[in-house]
Amino acid sequence: MQENGEYKMPQKKMIIANWKMNKGLVQSQQFADELKLHIEKHKVIDADIILCPPFTSLEAVNKKLNGTQVKLGAQNMHFESIGAYTGEISAGMLRSCGCEYVILGHSERRQYFGETNAIINKKVLKALDEGLKPILCIGENLQEHEDKLTEPIIEEQLTACMQHVSEEGINNITIAYEPVWAIGTGKNATAHQVESVHNFLRKKLKKMYNEEVSKNIKIIYGGSVTPENAKELFSAQTVNGGLIGGASLEVEKFVQIINSANSKQ
Repeated sequence: MQENGEYKMPQKKMIIANWKMNKGLVQSQQFADELKLHIEKHKVIDADIILCPPFTSLEAVNKKLNGTQVKLGAQNMHFESIGAYTGEISAGMLRSCGCEYVILGHSERRQYFGETNAIINKKVLKALDEGLKPILCIGENLQEHEDKLTEPIIEEQLTACMQHVSEEGINNITIAYEPVWAIGTGKNATAHQVESVHNFLRKKLKKMYNEEVSKNIKIIYGGSVTPENAKELFSAQTVNGGLIGGASLEVEKFVQIINSANSKQ
């Protein structure tokens, strides 16, 4: 919590594993088994842990996670409930596999698949309507970062992607700040840079909703979090956890990151 008392930060960190297009069925099950062993050995892990495997592994991983504190999430979904949308997955389908969370607006969806703020907004609203908890990703690319456009870009993304989201709805959303310029580029955001952006987001959320929302919403960081930089990033006052990509593919590395976020450590 900040000394000036402006923000009362949620104590428990949220650590999300985004496996992207990695791990088949057997590998996914093996990872879940190994993670369960770690949790059973350490008894209490004081962090919210969410695994987001590929669609093909959701049901199998959900069965493995049964009885643990680890939650299941998906990496994407469509904004319609049913229909002629070949290759797409609906919110209801995700719920039937045991999903509680869904990642929306990831930079790779924007970059490679042309997802716009308007499309992401539709997905956010549908996820909330269907009882899923969105993990909304926002962040600027390298050119925008170098042109010092970070704040206007993320303000535009936040405002557009959250259109028509009620105060009740916002309480079920986690925001993931993922500076695209820090993902796989060798350029790392400092804890100070991350904290500055998170503070900016909270101020905007206070204007959009109210002070209570700005205090309580979880804002996590998703820019190349590793076992080496996790502790520093999570120590930032306004950072509530991390969206982990490459480092979530190995149990040992992922556990190290969880331990960096564990307030019981």
